[in-house]
Amino acid sequence: MILVRFLGRLVISFLTYLGELVDLTMEVVRSLIFGKFRWSQFMQQIVEIGFKSQIVVIVTGAFTGSVLTAQALFQMEQFRMETMGGGLVGVGMLRELGPTITGLMLSGRVGAAMAAEIGTMKVTEQVDALRSMDVHPVDYLVTPRFLAMAISIPLLIGESVGFGILSSIFIGVEIFDVPYAYWNFHLVARTELIDIIISMIKGGAFGMLIVVISCHQGLKAKNGAVGVGKGTTNAMVFSALAILIVNFFLTMLLNIFFPLSFA
Repeated sequence: MILVRFLGRLVISFLTYLGELVDLTMEVVRSLIFGKFRWSQFMQQIVEIGFKSQIVVIVTGAFTGSVLTAQALFQMEQFRMETMGGGLVGVGMLRELGPTITGLMLSGRVGAAMAAEIGTMKVTEQVDALRSMDVHPVDYLVTPRFLAMAISIPLLIGESVGFGILSSIFIGVEIFDVPYAYWNFHLVARTELIDIIISMIKGGAFGMLIVVISCHQGLKAKNGAVGVGKGTTNAMVFSALAILIVNFFLTMLLNIFFPLSFA
């Protein structure tokens, strides 16, 4: 009975949490349709989310591409299939590693910052002050971040994938001595428009998860600095877990409708 009660409480807490996330998402949608657009907040978040995340994303993408290339070629050398490395890296970075790694890095850098900033405003009663001035907190705090993420994450994923592919060319051609012409031929031949579309679909989903989960943790913060710290940690952990779980289902679904074609 103790186990049953524990599992019951766990399921109820999880469903309650999902309901709160859906409710916040609906408030963001209403804000996008009926709310006031705040240019200053939007541009500030473009800088925070997009511009300041570039170095982290570029370095992560470059070394992810390098590791993927090295591991693939170590195995492909046994079958004399090294020239296929370009196609494997291109598809792997676009369909999987580019959006996933970028989302995980943003959940740590951007998601934690969102939760900490909004959580601090919540425990110091600045959110209540916004309401007293007839400013909806979602309009002012969440919607600009949502829009900034929607614009920034496709560009960041593009940078991550681009530098990952460039680093793979260097590793494959300069270190493993694969002829550049063969590498580039398979890279171009095996990478299609649908791979880019899948990357953007995943990136959009991951960006929405990061903003909604992180802002929700900030808006629910309480008990002073301890609550802010807990909310910041939860924002990063929950966002990362959500990205990994949703990525699995998106991968299964998208590959059913858009399977890889190496014919």
